[in-house]
Amino acid sequence: MTEVTRVPLQPIAKGSLTKLWIGIAAAVLLALVLALIALPEGVEVDTLSEGSGPVPAATDVVFVRYTGTLEDGTVFDQSQDIPLPVEGIFPEGNPLPLDRMVPGFAEGALQMQKGGTYRITIPARYAYGVEGRTDPQGNVVIPPNEDLTFQVELVDFMSMEDFERRLAALQQALQMGGPEGMMGAPEAQPEVEGGMVPPPAPIQ
Repeated sequence: MTEVTRVPLQPIAKGSLTKLWIGIAAAVLLALVLALIALPEGVEVDTLSEGSGPVPAATDVVFVRYTGTLEDGTVFDQSQDIPLPVEGIFPEGNPLPLDRMVPGFAEGALQMQKGGTYRITIPARYAYGVEGRTDPQGNVVIPPNEDLTFQVELVDFMSMEDFERRLAALQQALQMGGPEGMMGAPEAQPEVEGGMVPPPAPIQ
């Protein structure tokens, strides 16, 4: 018969239990602090309809449908699906590279899941700040020190490397097919400058 060696449990030294609880409390506090700094102070992300799966990375390209409004409810920007000439290469929605977005929008997008719809409230300091934003004609689009709200549907997202690979495939398809190979009216095709589909307003 095999003997089992019994190891007696040592009694917990006086004060060790207190140290254990202090350690647990410190870990919980650290988790709360990390949760609070996940978004810049004042940026709020409200879930309007839940998505599923992973969230984008800070260097990803997101494909979104969005509406941006000023504090008084005025719509200053609204996305439009880009009619790409070759189906199946890009998802629907507008492509936005997160590392080129204003901080509040980019950080808010990192909390989103594919297929979900969200409302991002962005204080001015994480948007266009004291300078605001004007259009090429000099008209004020976003006043200085203006808080912004975006309603965003995250259609899909991909890495910048994947985006550039698909863009190269699109350009190759256009070169091989010529105008006859394009789907849709020629004036409806997106302009591609410097290897990037021009992004809309939330760009910094």
